[in-house]
Amino acid sequence: MSDIQRVAEQYIAVWNETDADKRRALIAEVFTEDAAYTDPLGAVTGHDGVDGFIAGAQAQFAGLEFSLPSAPDAHHDIARFQWHLGPADAEEPLAIGFDVITVEDGRIKQVLGFLDKMPG
Repeated sequence: MSDIQRVAEQYIAVWNETDADKRRALIAEVFTEDAAYTDPLGAVTGHDGVDGFIAGAQAQFAGLEFSLPSAPDAHHDIARFQWHLGPADAEEPLAIGFDVITVEDGRIKQVLGFLDKMPG
């Protein structure tokens, strides 16, 4: 498994972790301390900002799971990948987006998120 594939899978695991303490530990492993996250719904920095943003999304979309429908596309220290959000057994995701990440020393330094499909 490539390093980028591993980072993308860890990133999705962070979004799916609902236990606050475990999520914080994963964030510390996956993101640099000064990581920046930006998507159409918000912009945050640092572990506290990322944690708060993810906790808010989990509250809004309780019971849904993020998944990677395909492998990331990467070069240098940059990768992009699509993600799906929906019930674990759904044929069609409720939300679809893609993220562009910058990786520094095996951890995410920046996320630029885009939303392709969101529930009404």
